[in-house]
Amino acid sequence: MTIVIAAGGTGGHLYPAVALAREFLRRDPTIKVLFVGTARGLESNVLAHEGFDLVLIGAKPVMGKGLWGAVRGVCALPVSLWQCLRILRTRRADLVIGVGGYTSPMMLLAAALTGVTRVILEPNANPGMANKAVGPFAQRVFLAFESAADSFNRSKVRVVGTPIRKAFLDGVQQSQEKSGPFHLLIFGGSQGAKAINTAVLEGLPELMTQLPDLTVTHQTGESDLARVAEAYRRAGIESQVVPFLYDMPAALRQADLVVARAGAMTVAELTTCGKPAILIPLPSAIYDHQMRNAKVMEAAGAAVVLPQSALTGPTLARAVVGILGDPARARAMGAASLAMRRTDAAEVIVRECYALMEGHHAVNRSGGEAGV
Repeated sequence: MTIVIAAGGTGGHLYPAVALAREFLRRDPTIKVLFVGTARGLESNVLAHEGFDLVLIGAKPVMGKGLWGAVRGVCALPVSLWQCLRILRTRRADLVIGVGGYTSPMMLLAAALTGVTRVILEPNANPGMANKAVGPFAQRVFLAFESAADSFNRSKVRVVGTPIRKAFLDGVQQSQEKSGPFHLLIFGGSQGAKAINTAVLEGLPELMTQLPDLTVTHQTGESDLARVAEAYRRAGIESQVVPFLYDMPAALRQADLVVARAGAMTVAELTTCGKPAILIPLPSAIYDHQMRNAKVMEAAGAAVVLPQSALTGPTLARAVVGILGDPARARAMGAASLAMRRTDAAEVIVRECYALMEGHHAVNRSGGEAGV
C-alpha cells in the first residue's frame, strides 16, 4: 500500500504528518509513505532528517502574498494539478492525506479525480483556506479542535486532536522527576522569531536579577543565531542557542516553562508534555489562527497569552518570573496543560483511514460485479 501525504512549508504542517506516517508504519512496516511538498518550505531538511521520501511540486502560495503573489499562485495551479495526477498514477497511491498549506489542494483534487481515498487533517482552531477549499473533495476531515467543525460538512468531521510523535509521550514522568535550577525553553516556530529573540535579550537583566540560576535553551532561527548567542555569552547565562530544534521532545522534557509562538503543533506538544507556557501568537498568521489556538490554551489555565503588540523585554521577563517564581502556579498551569492532551489522534486517524479504504474498495468491487 502507498500513502501520499501533502504537507509542507512549516513544522506545524510537517510534524503531525510525520507522526501519522510513523503510526501507519508501526501498524504495517511494508507500507510505502511518500511526502509531497515544495522547495520553499522546511520539508527537504526535516523529512531527510526523519528518513522519509519527498517529491517536490511547483505549487505556490495564493493567500497572504499580495496581488501579484496571488496571481502567480493561481497560475501555478494547473501545473501543480498535472504533477499531482502523475504522482498518484506512477506511485499507484491508495490514500492521500492533506495537512493544509498550498501543497494540499491540488493533491486532494487529483485524488478526487482519480478515485483515490482522501482525507484532510486540520490542526488549527481556525481552519486555513486551503483545507476549507478542498473540504468538499475529502471523504473524512480530522480536526484537532471542535471550534473548526463549522467550516466543514459535519457528517465528515471527526475531532481527534493532533497526531503526536511517540517520543513526546515519555516527557511527563521525566518532567515530574526533574530537579535543579529552572530551565526556560524559547522558540519562535520553525523559522525562529526575531521579535521574541529581541524581547528575550532586552529582558535578560531582569531575569538574571530575579532568577540568577536560570538556564535556557533558545531556538533562534538561522539568521539571528550569532546575535542571540553573543548576548547570552556576555550576560553569563548558561544557555544552548541553536538555529533549529530537531529533538523537540528532549527540549520539552527539560523545560520548566516554554516561551513560544502558538502554532497548532506547538500547542499539541506542550499539552502532551504538560508544560506551562507563555504564548506569543504570530500576528501575521492568516485568519489569526495562532491567537485562537493560544486562547484555547489560556482559557484552560495552561498558558499566558502575550500579544506581540504588547511584547517588550520587561513585560516578557515579568511574565516569566511570575510563573517560575511561583511554583504552585507553575504546577497548576502544568496540570491544566496536561489535562488538555490527547495522545491517540494518530491511532484514531489510521483506523478510520483503513476503514475508508476498505469501504472504497468494497464499493468498487460491488460496482464492477453489477456491471458484468
